[in-house]
Amino acid sequence: MGRVVLNIAAMIAAALALAGCGLADSHAVWPDFMRTKVAEPTLEAPPDVKQLVRLHLDSVFTAASAPRDVQVSPARHDLRGVGWTACVRAELTSATGKPLGVQTYRINISSGTIYDRQRVEPEDTCLAENFEPI
Repeated sequence: MGRVVLNIAAMIAAALALAGCGLADSHAVWPDFMRTKVAEPTLEAPPDVKQLVRLHLDSVFTAASAPRDVQVSPARHDLRGVGWTACVRAELTSATGKPLGVQTYRINISSGTIYDRQRVEPEDTCLAENFEPI
C-alpha cells in the first residue's frame, strides 16, 4: 500500500513539474523578463518564379502533357508557413493527344524548390492573378 501511494505521489510531482513548463510562455501574465521569447519566423526572399518554373518545368507538368505558352504569377507569401505560393498555367495535351486547353496549378515553393502543386478550383484566387510568360 505504501508503494502505491509513493508511486502516485511521484506521478503527481512529475505532472506538476511538467505543467510548470508552459507557465512562462509569451502569453503569460508574468513580467517580460520571465516570459519565454517567441522567435519570429524569418521569411526568405521571394523566389524568381519565372526562372524556377523554366528550370523545373517537370515539377509542375508531366512531359507527356507537352506544356505550351507557360505563364506564371508573382510569388505570394504562403499564409500557412514561411514559404511562397505562385500560380502556373499552360496549354496542355492529354496522354491520348487531345488538347486539354489552359490548365492552372498552384505551386508551393520553399528554399528555392517546388515541393507541391495542385490544380486550382474555380473559387481559387489564382484565376484573378496577373500572369507573365516565362
